Amino acid sequence: MKVLVTGGAGYIGSHTVRALKQAGFTPVVLDSLVYGHRDFVDPASLVVGDLQDRPFLDQLFQQHQFVGVVHFAAFTYVGESVQQPLKYYRNNVASTLNLIEAMTQAGVGNIIFSSTCATYGEPQFLPLTEDHPQNPINPYGMGKLMVERILQDTQRAMGLQYIALRYFNAAGADPAGGIGEDHNPETHLIPLVLDVALGRRPHITVFGTDYPTPDGTCVRDYIHVNDLAQAHVLGLQYLLAGGKSLCLNLGNGNGFSVQEVITTTEAVTGRKIPVEFGTRRAGDPAVLVGSSERIRSLLKWSPEYDALEVIIQTAWTWHQARFS
Repeated sequence: MKVLVTGGAGYIGSHTVRALKQAGFTPVVLDSLVYGHRDFVDPASLVVGDLQDRPFLDQLFQQHQFVGVVHFAAFTYVGESVQQPLKYYRNNVASTLNLIEAMTQAGVGNIIFSSTCATYGEPQFLPLTEDHPQNPINPYGMGKLMVERILQDTQRAMGLQYIALRYFNAAGADPAGGIGEDHNPETHLIPLVLDVALGRRPHITVFGTDYPTPDGTCVRDYIHVNDLAQAHVLGLQYLLAGGKSLCLNLGNGNGFSVQEVITTTEAVTGRKIPVEFGTRRAGDPAVLVGSSERIRSLLKWSPEYDALEVIIQTAWTWHQARFS
């Protein structure tokens, strides 16, 4: 069973490609390689192309009989989306519209969409559940919400079935090796702290120590990338078995503070992490933790790597191999 994986040479996409293979699917990876890594995927499965090229997409769907699409391809830098909103709407929304049109024309009726907890905006209550109001505060989150609405409307009008997975903080790396988190520029906390442990950065800056949390630093929900990948496989299997469209949170359901990440990294690596303290960043909520009850119930999903120490250890093993 062939599955088209857009953005499959990226961090989360490459881990999901592995999980799909292990589940018996045959992934075809479509990636522009703007941010993806050629060495993260089997060259035989990689097609280099752009979702904005509609004739190319139509040809791809004619060449392969896909049972579904797993759609990761997107720009993901929140700050950049504020500075360059049109770039994000063109790439993340218009390109996805191209993909959905090509899918429906080819008769491919199932899609797993990489959404985000950024569609919720400022938390009104915690943990965040799927029925929390969606009021994004940046173009990145707004674009993802637009795609969710497009999918809902397409489902009603044309029967396209979808699962939108609202990610929290993906982290870690496949213990089997070879793939992991390698962004340029890097903005995620755990790889930044590991860069300090390797001596690639002089220190980590903690933005705000006066939040209403146990240690004063922000709390976030970290999910291991392999657990995240497994949710996509379960979602696709659910749709292929006749399941109906869903929007689901994808997180651990637990929160860890910035200080906990630093302290745990010191314990895992055996190295001191120099810290500088800065002021709060605008738009940073004190706590972002999601409820995972619905995905556990409906897809029978359960994280395997839910301890912070394990998440950081897998990331550290990868980081050393990649950057030492």
